[in-house]
Amino acid sequence: MNKIMLIGNVGKEPSVRYFDNDQAVATLTLATTERGYTLQNGTQVPERTDWHNIVFNRGLAKVVERYVHKGDKLYVDGRIHYRTYDDNKGIRHYITEVFAENLELLTQRSSKENVQQQQDAANSTDNSNAPF
Repeated sequence: MNKIMLIGNVGKEPSVRYFDNDQAVATLTLATTERGYTLQNGTQVPERTDWHNIVFNRGLAKVVERYVHKGDKLYVDGRIHYRTYDDNKGIRHYITEVFAENLELLTQRSSKENVQQQQDAANSTDNSNAPF
């Protein structure tokens, strides 16, 4: 599997689902932006924003549920996962997701919230490679 590191902003409120035995899965979209620049010949290359589908499992999902909101800046690293499915019209769809292994909240919070977030993140570190 391919590893990836991203820093970006959350596009909308995370979606969190619970399964048997209080197992949580959270998903969100993360926007990363590559700044525009000018080439030596004067050609302008515009700013480009990419959207990434991020999946958090177990303890990290609970941290996301509690602390992550639309607009927050995050650092996420994980592995890229590809999947396909055919819809009811027979059209094949390709999905690329990042299964998060680590998360850092980069948006400034009050010092009390920061302490609680760090404690929660430390208590929920899960190195399992299983997606659910």
